[in-house]
Amino acid sequence: KIIVRCLSPKEREQMKVFLDDIRDPHLCLSYMQARIGVLNPIYAEDWVVVRNYDEFKSIINENMDKITHVSFDHDLSDAQAMKYNYPDLMQDVELDESEKTGLDCAKYLKWIYAEHNKRRPIMFVHSMNVPGTEAIINLFK
Repeated sequence: KIIVRCLSPKEREQMKVFLDDIRDPHLCLSYMQARIGVLNPIYAEDWVVVRNYDEFKSIINENMDKITHVSFDHDLSDAQAMKYNYPDLMQDVELDESEKTGLDCAKYLKWIYAEHNKRRPIMFVHSMNVPGTEAIINLFK
């Protein structure tokens, strides 16, 4: 489900996209200060919240020229979170390959903006998954 409120004319020209299967942007205020410092209040602003890869891809495709910021979660399902947070317990558990992660979304964003020769939006990673966060950040280095 994509959450969009009525936007002013200026806001219609700009959009921030928040990818997370569970959290809403304001829930990141408590810990993102350490990651992004003075930019942290951005999580109190309005974002379009998307919960999975398909929603993310759709929003990006339809609004590429309007998107100013994207904030990524890595784990977009409970199984992904368990696998990354408890690797010893979950070593024999196979993830469904059709379940896309925030890293898959980041790869799509990188590809589609390059394909259209567009400048990428400002990006943050709010994921609590340390290896997943590092993977997304390293993708854009």
